[in-house]
Amino acid sequence: MTSVKVNELLSVAGQPDAAAFAAFAADGFAAVINARPDGEEPGQPGNTAEKASAAAAGLAYSFVPVKGTEITEADIRAFQAAMAEAKGPVVAHCKSGTRALTLHVLGEVLDGRMKPGDVEAFGQNLGFDLAGARRFLEKRARQAPHVKAFFEPRTCSVQYVVSDPATKRCAIIDPVLDFDEMSGATATANADAILAHIESEGLTVEWILDTHPHADHFSAAHYLHEKTGAPTAIGIHVTDVQKLWKEIYNWPALKTDGSQWDRLFADGDTFEIGALKARVMFSPGHTLASITYVIGDAAFVHDTVFTPDSGTARTDFPGGSAAALWQSIQAILSLPEETRLFSGHDYQPGGRHPRWESTVAAQKRANPHIAGIDEAAFVALRQARDRTLPKPKLMLHALQVNIRGGRLPDPEENGRRYLKIPLDAL
Repeated sequence: MTSVKVNELLSVAGQPDAAAFAAFAADGFAAVINARPDGEEPGQPGNTAEKASAAAAGLAYSFVPVKGTEITEADIRAFQAAMAEAKGPVVAHCKSGTRALTLHVLGEVLDGRMKPGDVEAFGQNLGFDLAGARRFLEKRARQAPHVKAFFEPRTCSVQYVVSDPATKRCAIIDPVLDFDEMSGATATANADAILAHIESEGLTVEWILDTHPHADHFSAAHYLHEKTGAPTAIGIHVTDVQKLWKEIYNWPALKTDGSQWDRLFADGDTFEIGALKARVMFSPGHTLASITYVIGDAAFVHDTVFTPDSGTARTDFPGGSAAALWQSIQAILSLPEETRLFSGHDYQPGGRHPRWESTVAAQKRANPHIAGIDEAAFVALRQARDRTLPKPKLMLHALQVNIRGGRLPDPEENGRRYLKIPLDAL
């Protein structure tokens, strides 16, 4: 397998066979990055086989699969992370080497080490057509809002800072408060990382937004409200969730009017982040209260659809409905096809890197829970899959915090806070 040297640490290549991995090791490479999705053509070795071949050759291995027209910043940063973790030179491959080189040069541009206008000439000097990289950069320059994602690996949650580049105003969406169920310890590392980013970028927080009361992590909305003074918001149907869980927790004192947030959004409500217009879509199915935020050319779709290789969200929580989720997904798919969709979780199928961004067009084309099936087939598929899933391990912990806007239980007379776990309730 012939590789093309990009610099002292990176070479790119086309698809290697099993024997090529031993040759890579003999040539002094320390790691392989596979940038090719499985199943692109018959006979392709695929991720599992490549990982085994790399291990047999003593090479580190990373799986960063991308499609040329669907590369996102998450892919670029994952490629950079794999390069940084390698203990020596890396050979990165796809089918021809073009996507691997594209990931490299886009990272160089985003980090200011290469000018956008130099990308195509750089590729030509190595024998590659990087017009796709140029188009990515041109499209990115036109996009608003700017979106910075923070992946929380413990719960596979994605948190967002959504900013208007013109006014430097921003919103925080679905922030995570750290919680360790084994020790009962809480912390604010994730929320503080968000605050550090906001400070470093010179942003001003206008909103702290939750898409729904989360069942798998604590919300940091209240903590961030105390730090920034920005108003908190969620969908108006959170009151239905509060009433449902008030009974489960036998919690007579719980207020079920949504007053724990500064604003409750109804379907069709609008608001602003700087000069950006934002609109709320009611998106039930995963929960009774789920909403989608459509901000500029981006939609934050929480747990309705994940990236196309990951399907859709479960609907077996109290108040969930597969039929309602289908209708919510159809409303999201009615947005313009180029709309960027940002999901609330990524569970890294096949061991690939975390991804959270897709488009309406990509979902219609490639999501197996959506493409080519009707409502009845979706409901049957979703319900069958839900029957195989365990409940989230933090569900009973998290809901009593999240239906109060991210507030931890009040301290008792000894100064400690306590969570209440209902037994045999679900």
